[in-house]
Amino acid sequence: MTDIQCVGVYYHPRLDEARGAAEELAGRLRTLGCEVWMSMPWDPERSVERLPETDLLVCLGGDGTILRAARASAEHGCLILGVDLGRQAFLTELVPEQLEEHIPKLLEGAFTVEDRAMLEARPLGVADDAPDTLPALNDVMIGRGSLGQPAYIAVWVNEDLVGVVRADAVVVASATGSTGYSLSAGGPILHPRARSVVLTPVAPHLAQAAPMVLPSDAQIELRLGREHPGSLSVDGQRPYALHPGGGAVVRLSDSLARLVRFGERSFFAQLGRRLAWLDERRMEAVSRTGVEAFDASRADPS
Repeated sequence: MTDIQCVGVYYHPRLDEARGAAEELAGRLRTLGCEVWMSMPWDPERSVERLPETDLLVCLGGDGTILRAARASAEHGCLILGVDLGRQAFLTELVPEQLEEHIPKLLEGAFTVEDRAMLEARPLGVADDAPDTLPALNDVMIGRGSLGQPAYIAVWVNEDLVGVVRADAVVVASATGSTGYSLSAGGPILHPRARSVVLTPVAPHLAQAAPMVLPSDAQIELRLGREHPGSLSVDGQRPYALHPGGGAVVRLSDSLARLVRFGERSFFAQLGRRLAWLDERRMEAVSRTGVEAFDASRADPS
């Protein structure tokens, strides 16, 4: 048996099936002897008050629900199990129909834990109240404060000034976040277990600004120019307003997001589906080139 005794269940408040699935799961876990609590992850008090004693967080929703769970539980080391409610999320492991089968495996410890690197941002020059540090699983973004006005953003890496980017924003992404907003802005894809950090300019103006892959010990400082305010966003959540000259210092966190895995979903297969690399027309084109026969010969050399 494992040490999973207290389980929290996060459910997405705007998905009708999420609340029902959460109540059904909670009832099943209680019959098996677990202590269970439920909350929407957006509830500022109930969603965090029992985290210090929680061994496992089950998230019923999509990637956004898991991102909130990872940030909330960063200091506590809770295991996180994502259950996808139909949005083909990257971070989830199961669909609701698989829960009944996998609950005994959870309590028997028949799973692996995939540790994902997280980021930590220290805000500078924030106009409103903000914590001293902000955890992020996906990314940290510094951007312009108003539409139509690009921002000047100075970038330092380990106290060396790399340059000043004129762009809509600059995104610092973890390996997990490399398939999010950073990818949309032209950034590279990292394997989710990588410890590197990606720095990606968003819509650079009138000059090339290539994304960079930085090592795990990189400390990145982003600062707005002195003329215009801007904003700081963590994991795509509500932005914090920044004064001119404000920004953030970003580095890899000491905390990890600990995702429960049963081997049900391959990262590369998910990636291919999300990027439409595995659609029917592409697969048909591959079959015509004989690549499938080549792959078969690799699998069976005899």
